[in-house]
Amino acid sequence: MTRQALPDPPDVGPGAAPAVESLVALGWPTGYLLLIGGVELAAVVLFVMPRTGLPGAVLMTGLLGGAVASHLRAGSPWFSHTLFGLYLGVFMWAALWLRDSRFRGYLGAPGEVQTS
Repeated sequence: MTRQALPDPPDVGPGAAPAVESLVALGWPTGYLLLIGGVELAAVVLFVMPRTGLPGAVLMTGLLGGAVASHLRAGSPWFSHTLFGLYLGVFMWAALWLRDSRFRGYLGAPGEVQTS
């Protein structure tokens, strides 16, 4: 079974040139540009809303894990490219820890009320 490449993305403007170049450098078809951007936007919107912060963080962690795996496969530089997804993930989970007392309670933080 052969895998078909998606067609080139629609003209999304000159601001998309760095994203298209990154996809090409990583070996991804450029047709995935809008799909990846849409999934990332949806995960970030879920993360920003307090009620859905935890599911958004989980989805965004999965997306960032895929980015790290893509950079590993492509042989990108470690600290500037490959581990960047890890840096973002650590900051995202730290932000969730700081803003959501329920999340701290789930993890058993001292002084936090645990909910059942």
